Amino acid sequence: MNQDYIKPDNWSIIEEGFDAERVKSSESLFSIGNGAMGQRANFEEHYSGKTFQGSYIAGIYYPDKTKVGWWKNGYPEYFAKVLNAPNWIGINIEINGENLDLAKCQSVSNFKRELNMKEGIYYRSFNAKMQNGLEIKVKVTRFLSLDIDELGVINYEITPNADAKIVFKPYVDAGVHNEDANWEEKFWEPLNVQHNNNEAFVTARTFKTHFTATTFMQNAILLNGENTNALPVNIEKTNEKVAFTYEVAVANGQTASIQKLGGYTVSMNHENTQKAAQTVIAEGLKIGFTNLVESQKQAWAKIWEMSDITIDGDVKAQQGIRFNIFQLNQTYLGKDSRLNIGPKGFTGEKYGGSTYWDTEAYCIPFYMATKDQQVARNLLAYRYNQLDKAIENAEKLGFTNGAALYPMVTMNGEECHNEWEITFEEIHRNGAIAFAIFNYHRFTGDYSYIPEKGLEVLIGIARFWHQRATYSTYKNQYVILGVTGPNEYENNVNNNFYTNYLAKWCIDYTIEQISKVQNEYSADYSRIMSKVNLDDAEIAHWKKVADKMYFPYSEEHDVYLQQDGFLDKELVKVHDLDKSQRPINQKWSWDRILRSPYIKQADTLQGFYFFEDHFSKEQLEKHFDFYEPFTVHESSLSPCVHSIQAAVLGRMEQAYTFYLRTSRLDLDDYNKEVEEGLHITSMAGTWMSIVEGFGGMRVKNNALHFEPRIPKEWNGYSFKINFRNQILKVAVHQNETNFTLEGETAISVFVNGKEILVEPNSLVTV
Repeated sequence: MNQDYIKPDNWSIIEEGFDAERVKSSESLFSIGNGAMGQRANFEEHYSGKTFQGSYIAGIYYPDKTKVGWWKNGYPEYFAKVLNAPNWIGINIEINGENLDLAKCQSVSNFKRELNMKEGIYYRSFNAKMQNGLEIKVKVTRFLSLDIDELGVINYEITPNADAKIVFKPYVDAGVHNEDANWEEKFWEPLNVQHNNNEAFVTARTFKTHFTATTFMQNAILLNGENTNALPVNIEKTNEKVAFTYEVAVANGQTASIQKLGGYTVSMNHENTQKAAQTVIAEGLKIGFTNLVESQKQAWAKIWEMSDITIDGDVKAQQGIRFNIFQLNQTYLGKDSRLNIGPKGFTGEKYGGSTYWDTEAYCIPFYMATKDQQVARNLLAYRYNQLDKAIENAEKLGFTNGAALYPMVTMNGEECHNEWEITFEEIHRNGAIAFAIFNYHRFTGDYSYIPEKGLEVLIGIARFWHQRATYSTYKNQYVILGVTGPNEYENNVNNNFYTNYLAKWCIDYTIEQISKVQNEYSADYSRIMSKVNLDDAEIAHWKKVADKMYFPYSEEHDVYLQQDGFLDKELVKVHDLDKSQRPINQKWSWDRILRSPYIKQADTLQGFYFFEDHFSKEQLEKHFDFYEPFTVHESSLSPCVHSIQAAVLGRMEQAYTFYLRTSRLDLDDYNKEVEEGLHITSMAGTWMSIVEGFGGMRVKNNALHFEPRIPKEWNGYSFKINFRNQILKVAVHQNETNFTLEGETAISVFVNGKEILVEPNSLVTV
């Protein structure tokens, strides 16, 4: 049974009623972020129940030494931890001498959390009867400013039902631990603790990586909305924490509140982080709470203006897609090319590292279409900037001559994934990086990236594939041995179709680009060739590998085989598997999973998704019918690809089921693990399910093509595409599709193969 406590709502995530068993799940679901920092929805006041405390700063990590029993040559030295950052949200509360703790109150009623996605603001409210019998009403507002991305804001209001003495104890604390620490060690070394009037600063540095962060707070105490100008009556200070004490006498029915500004300034952006923190506080105070709220609403309105997808007639589907778009924007806004999109964003610590192939395969299409193309270009540049490290990673595994193997997981370009079957074998990630370069050019029409930077990346990748392939005298073809494809439920297999196909494509595509750059960008060509030392003889060797690449194939089933030994398995379909055995990754031994035919996510079908135009629809149908029945969809990246392909095949019921699964994966906790954090990168796949699946959007020959379809459950849906700096709005209804264009010049789009001219600011109905 999936969880089902989030109330359906078009614009908000809402939880009603307090349940200690749900606290950790809700901490994930109600997480907030602004691209530079983020945090789980932990309570500000002390909570003695089960909780997973987490605040995170973009780009800050710690190299946790790899801990394995048997060391293998080429192993990554460390696992990059996403670091739990010092806590700035904490406000302990004491009323008439008793601590407020929801785990210990006599009763908690009217408990409500609301994450208002339209405004980017998190609200929480409740009534509590404390152990001393006092009844209070509490209302909390919290957000992380999009405009000043080092600033967070909390407004915490308490209204008692009798005269009371309320003590607010706001603090900042660098004495934090990671939930997932291997060695129980601390990651932050306190350097300095300062305070002045209502401001406090804790400066700490990470061990090993030496990132410095100042965590700060500024507090104001209000009575019935009026600032009391109170100063702390007591200050507790250690070498890693500072806490203030404020006392307020409140009459029955009066409201006392604390407004706390806090956040982080980091050495990635400032020489003097404490001075920078003082500047942020001054800016926040100058704008004031009310105006900060207002500018937050406006900043989010601007994001939604471009990236919203509306769904008419299906609230759960609408809530799902907005939640996904909201979380993607909270995680990454494209302002800083040093950053990337972590698979858990700012919502948890699992999957250390900030960058997976998910970025290239799933996220770039979303950012290309909903933001300025510079954002996607920054994501490509991120990989170019790490090319030297990718060459080093390949050298550690014995590759030479500038062959590049991009890491499965990274923070700075070094591989830091510490499971050998992934690190050494899941090499298809290299192909996704090349595909993203192709995809960026196809969508934006901006070729300049390739001669400037992209071609060097492609050459490194092509060199890797050329060396990784083995010539089989038995087959008289090139094979790729000992790999793990996208289906991580098969390790160390030979000739994974997707990997082999990608390798061939990468080499062919690179050779094409070399020739184009030679003909059209001769200065870049000379610069690159002398830098990478590439000649025609080497290219001819690559070509031989690409032309003679082996693809396992079954005549009997008329399908490409996922890998050489796929048909040797006991081919029991998922629907014949006892429900009590699911999810298999929690019920079966790894040995049993590896011998089973079960597929974690699209594998052969991932190739059909990337290279749709290389195959006929009949071939897609054959492969879909063969592989989907063995797919358990136990990866967050699985439902979206299958939803898109089901839609292409006109199987709208199946496409809709997969869409709901991808869009509500976390809200309904399909994988029973949401308390560890959200699945951020797969959320971009949800966007693709609607735009590419139901909308049928493709880019062919520099033009947008659509094949609109609509689930029977919906009355209509709409989305916008920023295509080459013109914004096209597509609204699909049960029997017509409308196009409107915000731009200067008319564009041609193709609907079901037929060319339609869309003029600026006029409606075209098909």
